[in-house]
Amino acid sequence: MSATDWGPVIVSVALFILLSPGLLFQLPAKSRAVEFGNMSTSVISILVHSIIYFALLTILVIAIGIHVHT
Repeated sequence: MSATDWGPVIVSVALFILLSPGLLFQLPAKSRAVEFGNMSTSVISILVHSIIYFALLTILVIAIGIHVHT
């Protein structure tokens, strides 16, 4: 029986949920720099959130090395 590393999967899902544009915050917003909980999005905010997602995922999984073995 082999151990499976669930760390990258858990981190990816959590970051995807937290960094969905418009869910918790939207950066940049339509009228301000940041809006919280407005449930709307734009192309530029999707781009900004995906760059933040990639940076945090890289830091957490590769640099810090979060591992969850089952």
